[in-house]
Amino acid sequence: MNIELVDLKNQYKKIKSEVDESIMDILSNATFINGPKVKSFTANLAKYLNVKHVIPVANGTDALQIALMALDLKPGDEVITPSFTYIATAEVIALLKLKPVFVDVELDTFTINCNSLKRMISDKTKAIIPVHLYGQCANMEDIMAIAQKNNLKVVEDTAQAIGSDYTFSNGEKSKAGTIGDIGCTSFFPSKNLGCYGDGGAIFTNNDDLAAKIKMIANHGQSKRYYHDVIGVNSRLDSIQAAVLDVKLKHLDSYCQERQKVAKFYNELFKPFSDLIETPSEASFSTHVYHQYTIKLKGIDREEFQNALSAKKVPSNIYYPLPIHLQKGFLNLDRRLDNLENTEKLMKSVLSLPIHTEMDDEQLNYIKEAIVSYLKTQKSLVK
Repeated sequence: MNIELVDLKNQYKKIKSEVDESIMDILSNATFINGPKVKSFTANLAKYLNVKHVIPVANGTDALQIALMALDLKPGDEVITPSFTYIATAEVIALLKLKPVFVDVELDTFTINCNSLKRMISDKTKAIIPVHLYGQCANMEDIMAIAQKNNLKVVEDTAQAIGSDYTFSNGEKSKAGTIGDIGCTSFFPSKNLGCYGDGGAIFTNNDDLAAKIKMIANHGQSKRYYHDVIGVNSRLDSIQAAVLDVKLKHLDSYCQERQKVAKFYNELFKPFSDLIETPSEASFSTHVYHQYTIKLKGIDREEFQNALSAKKVPSNIYYPLPIHLQKGFLNLDRRLDNLENTEKLMKSVLSLPIHTEMDDEQLNYIKEAIVSYLKTQKSLVK
């Protein structure tokens, strides 16, 4: 049984004719940069997200960096973000000579803890980057209230939750990444909406911010050869846009397939609730399960991974070392809250295979591998 954490080969086979036709159109017309496919995808993504502006860029890290550049932050200004996330979120803060302020996350949803956030706001704080980790939104209603009270900008990192819906207390809904001042995403191939190379995008409903973001991403120019600000060169190429425009049509069904797999796992783990804690689904957000991440209780994680690996079932740890403990950040000018939850999670989380192409045979094979190990553990506990 060939089990993959993410099966992009078989996903491609199902949409091969659509993707091939779209790519061949670019090759035949030689519209490789800023071509019609980029404009088509940008418009279609804006419509899907119900957001005024989508600015495509070269990758998700560029999206975060350009978003912060557009906010006119000064060296030493503080940006609050969780430590329990991928390095890119904090990397761009440090690259721009801003000061990262690391806050804790919720033990159940893995997203930013609003009490920790409130504690760490200072007179130097200028922005918050909440991360919609593993596939569901952070508590954006509370985050936006905190931001508005303290005159802070909010940049959403929605690289793992594109397609997720956020429901406000009044019943209104918004797509992940469209609630803050700016939203950022990555189209890395393994993402729920992924291309076949690198890619990213920035979202906003603010016309002035959109104009500035476009300039920064295009060498600081709004008119060719006239550079109004210092910018960068970051763009989504036409071939990647062609792939994404096809896959965007399937995004909702991709999310539904992941949710079916998550439901299967949830049922699987019910008899083992003393050993495994399944992912929590927040009341305010749909979960699109970019990762299916469990928490182990009293189980040796390395031993469990080895037992699965012996049966050719892959697993991964996202993230074994939070950002505030990374060597590159230890001597950096930074501030930390009490990160108790973060340091608990780094020792207990484990992500299992989840993707759009998993069939009953694969799932039952994984189930057998997991159950055989967990039964052994239960007998040892008894």
